[in-house]
Amino acid sequence: MIRIAVESDVNDMVLLLEQLFSIEEDFEFDQFRQKQGLEALLASPSSVILVKEQNNTVVAMVTGQLVISTAEGGAALLVEDVVVAPEYQKKGLGKKLLHAVGEWGKEKGARRVQLLADKHNRPALDFYERVGFQKTNLQCFRKYNK
Repeated sequence: MIRIAVESDVNDMVLLLEQLFSIEEDFEFDQFRQKQGLEALLASPSSVILVKEQNNTVVAMVTGQLVISTAEGGAALLVEDVVVAPEYQKKGLGKKLLHAVGEWGKEKGARRVQLLADKHNRPALDFYERVGFQKTNLQCFRKYNK
């Protein structure tokens, strides 16, 4: 069963993020920062972390955050951190997590679901297209505050 994450799930989720960040070119794993981020998401009323637990261990997760979109004239759901432990992949779990977080967003009034994926992560790109996401013409940029 997919459920909303709680504080006691943080250590397992940090391990999942380590797996995810090992294949993403733009991010470096930092246990302290990832723990801080997860705790901030858990504390925010405009975000959710959904998890799948197996044998008392979190084996999959997804995060969702509400943002305001002027293009949509209201809320949109930003999905991040879609990660399933390797031994649980190819079993429909990622699809179920995305559906569940999408439903959470819909209940909160989100008019669109959006996500970013590493352009070199072909399995993820193919997966997102298979579950109904469409590529856009937007390019992602970022700048760090110093």
